[in-house]
Amino acid sequence: MTANYLLVDVGNGRTKFGLATCEHLLEHRDAPTAGLSPEDLKTTLAGWQWSHVVISSVVPAATQKLRAFFGEAMLVLTHDIKLGIGIDYPKPASIGPDRLANAVALAHLHGAPGIVIDFGTAVTFDIVSANAAYVGGVIAPGLRLMTDYLHERTALLPKVELREHIAAIGKSTEEAILAGAALGYRGMVRGILESLREELGQPDHLHVIATGGDAAWIASGLPEIQAVEPDLTLHGLRLVGNLHLW
Repeated sequence: MTANYLLVDVGNGRTKFGLATCEHLLEHRDAPTAGLSPEDLKTTLAGWQWSHVVISSVVPAATQKLRAFFGEAMLVLTHDIKLGIGIDYPKPASIGPDRLANAVALAHLHGAPGIVIDFGTAVTFDIVSANAAYVGGVIAPGLRLMTDYLHERTALLPKVELREHIAAIGKSTEEAILAGAALGYRGMVRGILESLREELGQPDHLHVIATGGDAAWIASGLPEIQAVEPDLTLHGLRLVGNLHLW
């Protein structure tokens, strides 16, 4: 399959690969970030053909591996390339490139002002102002980081599989943890969103979009979140690629 772009989103745990035209994401795959050897990449990308490579990476060592494999022609998303949005932030070099990609996708696909909530190892909130500029964000522990920590740091609390739990009062240890995960975590997200909305001046139309591994589960109980976009970061890379057509 041939396309315009190979899109690569390097996370701490896994790396997502997307094959895309200028307009659409065609297919995606993923692999552990700890690997990414030439042999791993050949296996993961077998059957794909592309013209250009666009990546965002929060793992410098993985970026070096990808550059050695793809060559210097690949476009690495950073704050100082053309993004199609502004940046109003004191130290733009410190913004994670995946967060910038999410902001680009939010502004171009949904509109501004808006907030992207990315539910991963950490949960990040990234804010785009009414004039389509990245203005800052919030970082909090991810849901599984919190639940796994309870199990790892206590002798008697079990590791639980996340599922919906309606009652606030747990009738077992597992139900109590699930209540804390569902009600407590959603309460944290709701509280952060309320504070952000207030600081943004209570805009009439605020686009709130979720992405990341636990986004669908958490958003199902949060009407404040208008849509879940699992491939939002890859779409941001696609849109940045369109601004740098070779």
